[in-house]
Amino acid sequence: MEISDDNLQTLARYLQETLNPDVNVRRPAEKFLEGVEVNQNYPLLMLHLVHKPEIDMTIRIAGSVAFKNYIKRNWNVEEDQADRIHQADRAAIKNLIVTLMLTSPESIQKQLSDAISIIGKTDFPLKWPELITQMVEKFATGDFNIINGVLQTGHSLFKKYRYEFKSNELWTEIKYVLEKLAKPLTDLLVATVNLAQTHASDPNALKIIYHSLMLICKVFYSLNFQDLPEFFEDNMQTWMSNFHNLLCVDVNSLRTESEEEAGVIEQLKSQVCDNIALYAQKYDEEFQPYLPQFVTDVWGLLVGTGLQPKYDLLVSNALQFLSTVAERNHYRNLFEDNTVLSSICEKVIIPNMEFRVSDEELFEDNPEEYTRRDIEGSDVDTRRRAACDLVNTLSVHFEQRIMEIFGQYLQGMMGKYSENPKQNWRSKDAALYLVTSLVSRGSTQKHGVTQTSHLVSIPQFCQQQILPELERQDVNELPVLKADAIKYVMTFRSVLPNEMVVSTLPQLIRHMTSESAVVHTYASCALEKILILKDAGNKPLVTGAQLEPLSNELLSNLFGVLTRPVSEENEYVMKAMMRTFSTLQERVVPFLSVALPKLTEKLQMVAKNPSRPHFNHYLFETFSLAIRIVCKQNQSAVKSFEDILFPIFQGILQADIQEFIPYVFQLLSLLMENTPPGAVPETYMQLLPCLLAPVLWERPANISPLVRLLSAFATQAAPQIVGQDKLGGFLGVFQKLIASKSNDHEGFHLMRCIIQNVPTEALQAYMKQVFFLLFQRLSSSKTTKFVINLIVFFCLYAVKYSANDLVVTIDGIQAQMFGMVLEKILIPDLQKVAGNVDRKIVACGITKLLCECPEMYTGTYQKFWPQLLQALIAFFEMPVDETSLPDDHFIEIDDTPTFQTASAKLNFANTQKTDPLQAVGEPRQFLAQSLASLGSSQPGRLPSYISNTNQQSQTTLQGYLSKFGVQLS
Repeated sequence: MEISDDNLQTLARYLQETLNPDVNVRRPAEKFLEGVEVNQNYPLLMLHLVHKPEIDMTIRIAGSVAFKNYIKRNWNVEEDQADRIHQADRAAIKNLIVTLMLTSPESIQKQLSDAISIIGKTDFPLKWPELITQMVEKFATGDFNIINGVLQTGHSLFKKYRYEFKSNELWTEIKYVLEKLAKPLTDLLVATVNLAQTHASDPNALKIIYHSLMLICKVFYSLNFQDLPEFFEDNMQTWMSNFHNLLCVDVNSLRTESEEEAGVIEQLKSQVCDNIALYAQKYDEEFQPYLPQFVTDVWGLLVGTGLQPKYDLLVSNALQFLSTVAERNHYRNLFEDNTVLSSICEKVIIPNMEFRVSDEELFEDNPEEYTRRDIEGSDVDTRRRAACDLVNTLSVHFEQRIMEIFGQYLQGMMGKYSENPKQNWRSKDAALYLVTSLVSRGSTQKHGVTQTSHLVSIPQFCQQQILPELERQDVNELPVLKADAIKYVMTFRSVLPNEMVVSTLPQLIRHMTSESAVVHTYASCALEKILILKDAGNKPLVTGAQLEPLSNELLSNLFGVLTRPVSEENEYVMKAMMRTFSTLQERVVPFLSVALPKLTEKLQMVAKNPSRPHFNHYLFETFSLAIRIVCKQNQSAVKSFEDILFPIFQGILQADIQEFIPYVFQLLSLLMENTPPGAVPETYMQLLPCLLAPVLWERPANISPLVRLLSAFATQAAPQIVGQDKLGGFLGVFQKLIASKSNDHEGFHLMRCIIQNVPTEALQAYMKQVFFLLFQRLSSSKTTKFVINLIVFFCLYAVKYSANDLVVTIDGIQAQMFGMVLEKILIPDLQKVAGNVDRKIVACGITKLLCECPEMYTGTYQKFWPQLLQALIAFFEMPVDETSLPDDHFIEIDDTPTFQTASAKLNFANTQKTDPLQAVGEPRQFLAQSLASLGSSQPGRLPSYISNTNQQSQTTLQGYLSKFGVQLS
């Protein structure tokens, strides 16, 4: 693509169309851009377009987003994948992007800054060392619009230091950045603080200056996160004195009118609280001299800050700082005084636990966000969560006194509620929140709270305060308290008595009819969590038999929620539906005549615009369960499912709905696996050419589901595959997969299915080429995963055909090659094979080589016989060898087929690895008996071979022979 005005206009037109709400206009435009993005100069054209002031701003912003997403998708090239960006374009982008970003409007600057940080993840500092120098040089411009662009980019680039694992590469990079940046950043801090005083009367200048200070503080946090850098330790006085001033500063002209949006001063103080909390937590020895002053600063800040939502992050970070300090034993004296504790409780904790009007608005108007914060734990930056964490920390260290202080408040709150429940429900809400904070000591995602304070009886509180709320007749009355009560049951489900938890099920089902989206969501979520609980004997707390009497109402209410406008794609409801099916198993069958049409209708609806990945996932899981449950009882029911689902699947494949295609392949696999062999309908065979098309295999998320589906074809429809001359296509897929380090195990999985199911005569013509490809890959890249799979493949081949065939085929590629296989692969690496099925295949394959292959015991390779027997005995007796080979390059070692897009893997559609050797019971017995057969056919040969193994192997072998009553002649 030339960089020309015509091409710029074309790009602008298509970008504009991608903003069109009409899917018929939007989709073709997206497809066009996707199609041309591989052309040389495409990214440069996009950057030129973004930088042209005469082009409409919305198009320029759309272009900057498209450019960032292009970089995100293509800059980092996965191993085995083609590079979709031309080298000349890569160099040009790095030359242009910093300058363009710094001279762009703010909305575009942010996107280009993010693009720089994405490029930086792979290229900085080794392939882009000049980036940091370019950035630091801009500090000298004195233009704060440019400086802020640099700081924003630095923040995006260095943020990864907050969560990356420690490594030499990481230390080297941080050291490089610190050498270039630590001093200029410190000088910039001092200069910018001075400028704030110089421009004290200019609100516009102050806004930009304080924004710079906020970004400086963010970069400081990232650079100090992994360890305390020497430069910052030496200059701690400079930073801490400025942090103190920034926490105490009050700039009237920057106070915002809005009650909701935090202004730059609030954002700055929030970040300072984060920074001092980091030092208190990680570097408390060096930080100790400054800490008392900061406790005073933060205390003053908390007492003087209002309840408006704009202060939420600031108050949350300030409370988190106090929690961090209170956790440390040597700071405990700061909190020991009764007056201090009472003051914290009264002036800081209680006010910040109140359910404010803004919380009520969120509860009613944005139930999804409320739920995310309240039960998913994304409330880490909310006042309530931070106050709760502080209560929790204090009640661990000062349990008795905190309980006494809060006990009085709790009585007061409950009393106030009792006087007038309709008017004073907020008091009980705060009380419930407070109790949960006070008594929780440890929790897990799966079980909720698992440890509690011994000073409060959780069951008694539940009986007196929680169950009455759930038992109220009107499920729409005081919805916030209903949600609180359900959340209490959910939170303490592992601590409450089992019978009390089970007794809440009818109430939870009843509350699914609530008009409040939060209440019916919580009810669904609580039910789902209770259904996965186990009792002391590790059996399900709720059985299918117990749930069955409630099923009609339960399923009816769950489907009812999905018809409400606000909850049409409610993931908690869908997950509860899935868990209900899973608990009921075959007891769900009577309900399916009503349930399946509704689920199908829902699938058709979401396929038009897939926007809720979790909801969609649980929907497909529910279909998987339905298929599995019904077809286990009645294989002929597969046809009914095919009639219902095939038209929808066809639509999804034709419309190329990428999010759903991996799911469709898994459900097709499940249906096919439940079809009696030889009875595969022609509709599947018509689909096969499409499945073998290379374009489908380009998307990583498709690979595992596609391999699973082709394996189902190989298992269920081998005669048709051979008859329709499609075997070559399967082997083409095998060739592509085997060449890839990340997908080679999928190629082996497919080949194993082919070998086990396709007639020998049909495969014969291809086998030499298959082995050739395997050796070609082995010579170019010998990873642990590949070697493990290769050993299992060789052994399966020996079992399926014969050990002799294996040796002849390998030696047919190159004379004496099998000797190298023995010496370099089988004998040294046998111990690496894991997994029961694979180990059994290997044990039987090696036994057949030892006992059924003349080349091994009388021919060319007899010198390896003792070594191979010794390796096999070690294989039986020693633990799996988990060391890796030099070629691994941190490739994930996993010899079982995995799904690269983990979220697309359907648990309920999964298949167990089949055992191709079910006739063989104990592999050691198989070895002993096979050796006996060999001994009788080759009299006098075995003792001399066995004597060449080490003493331990001889003793172990003798043990096998004795155990299985076998004698060698």
